[in-house]
Amino acid sequence: MIGLFKENLSIAQQNIKGQLLRTILTVFIIAIGITALVGILSAVNALERTLSDGFSDIGTNTFSIQRYSLGIRRSGGGEVRKINPVIGYSDVRAFEGDYDFPTAQVGVSFQATSQAEVKSEDRKTKPKVIVSGVNEHFIDNSGTKIVDGRGFSASDIENNSRVALLGSDMEDALFQGLNPIGQTISIRGNKFTVIGLLEEKGSTFGNNVDLRVLIPLNVARSIYTLPNINYDISVKVNDQQLMDAARDKATLLMRSIRGLTPLEEDNFGIVQRDELMSSVDEISVALNAAAIIISVITIFGSSIALMNIMLVSVTERTREIGVRKALGAKRSTISWQFFIETLLVSQYGSIVGIILGMLIGWGVSAGFEIPFQIPWTAIIWAIIISIVITIFSGIIPAIKASRLDPIEALRYE
Repeated sequence: MIGLFKENLSIAQQNIKGQLLRTILTVFIIAIGITALVGILSAVNALERTLSDGFSDIGTNTFSIQRYSLGIRRSGGGEVRKINPVIGYSDVRAFEGDYDFPTAQVGVSFQATSQAEVKSEDRKTKPKVIVSGVNEHFIDNSGTKIVDGRGFSASDIENNSRVALLGSDMEDALFQGLNPIGQTISIRGNKFTVIGLLEEKGSTFGNNVDLRVLIPLNVARSIYTLPNINYDISVKVNDQQLMDAARDKATLLMRSIRGLTPLEEDNFGIVQRDELMSSVDEISVALNAAAIIISVITIFGSSIALMNIMLVSVTERTREIGVRKALGAKRSTISWQFFIETLLVSQYGSIVGIILGMLIGWGVSAGFEIPFQIPWTAIIWAIIISIVITIFSGIIPAIKASRLDPIEALRYE
């Protein structure tokens, strides 16, 4: 049995080499479908994992008040987003002063710039540092941890202290192994004393959040005086059971601050972690569905092409089949010969498609600076699909070859 399989395998390989151009074209048609499946799924999985990791530190008992919600208003057949006013400093001050929900704390932040140049005594960074103004609750509400030193205190914020927290990459950029705590940095000529070092977060979509500096809110406002600055408000409630009540009160307070009437819709958004994760899941499902549809269409075409090649091969090798049958080859032996040949072609296409798909996934991950892992699920699906292609495309040619009459086959010209 093993010897017969080896013989059929050897014959199949010889025949594949004999019609090399057609085989290569079929292999690449199969590979395109597998590439679409593996490439898109691996890129989607990397994206989903990165976003999930980014949201994992934000507790389920925290919600954010932002300029927009996650939803998009639809009008007619197009998508129209309502233009909401920015959450200005007056809104922030009013919310902080009037929101007195039990066990809740309010964090405030705004990104002053993403192109700052930060200097130490003898070194300076490239002009691509993120500088954000925050209050004393921002660190806790955002789930960020301090690995060395301390965070901002209420007195630091109230007294406009010239202190700063550094992202993990700033340590190497400015101090090269020296302990940054207590060191002095300069931003736009303003001196700050480093009091804490933030944990490493990594990069997302080319945005390196570890290359950042956090400074007290009002100090940042005095240095960066851009008009229409948009602030983000976060609310953390220590008691999870009070989450809905806290969110409802925040909504009513923001509507009052914005001067909305009962009939007017909210012109701001309130977002929780589970809503963010739900949006990520919806995007992932859509992209996965697109990958499957593209691959199914392509694979269906490749199956037809593979079946056509094998049927042509049966016709071209009619005399060979007649000789083998005349020498005693069984119908099962003939059918297995052509089925193995179909299997080899589909597996070659599967291997090429998996390699190309992984390269695409790796390229997307590298381009967006997100971690890449081997997409085992997609690879398993690719192998299953290639086997299905073999079964679908190989049975008919194999049956046709096995049913040829040896007398008629020997007479075939």
